[in-house]
Amino acid sequence: GFGNPLLYPRFAVLDPVKTYTLPPRQIANGVVDAFVHTTEQYLTYPVNALVQDRFAEGILQTLVEVGPRILAAPEPVYADRANMMWTATLALNGLIGAGVPQDWSTHVIGHELTAMFGIDHARTLAVVLPAMLQVRREAKRAKLLQYAERVWGLREGDCDARIDAAIQRTRDFFERLGLPTRLSAHGVTAAAIPAVVDQLKA
Repeated sequence: GFGNPLLYPRFAVLDPVKTYTLPPRQIANGVVDAFVHTTEQYLTYPVNALVQDRFAEGILQTLVEVGPRILAAPEPVYADRANMMWTATLALNGLIGAGVPQDWSTHVIGHELTAMFGIDHARTLAVVLPAMLQVRREAKRAKLLQYAERVWGLREGDCDARIDAAIQRTRDFFERLGLPTRLSAHGVTAAAIPAVVDQLKA
């Protein structure tokens, strides 16, 4: 992967109608990819970036609201597709990441899983993000508690219980969209992990 400001388009035409012919699998992938783009810029540590946090939380809430509805609709609904397209744009156009720390570890690991096993990009993210949040829960504790409250409405119970619930809600959301959150669902066993680690080191 690579990026450079010279790659930015001078303008973009966002036409939600162009999503109407996408298969449900790719719509679901798009929702999850936008969700994880947002969390990679949001679930780090507090830096008093109030506006960026609220933008990110609004994007996440919108994806949680419209994603399942889009997949359940017998025919495309323009307003839902438009909202999804706009959230996906805002998730990776630099706005919510301006001036805040970012953590793209989920994407870095996910890219290797795609390269090694041919798993759709977003489907690797659905596997990695919940597990990464569990492993990095202490480093991300303050933002995970904020995420639990503001995105999932979790205000009851002690801090660890709220973090557990937020991670589980994230996992459940991905599963509800049809994206498994375990490598075993993609036929990848624990025996493959050393090769993944070696590839990441390389």
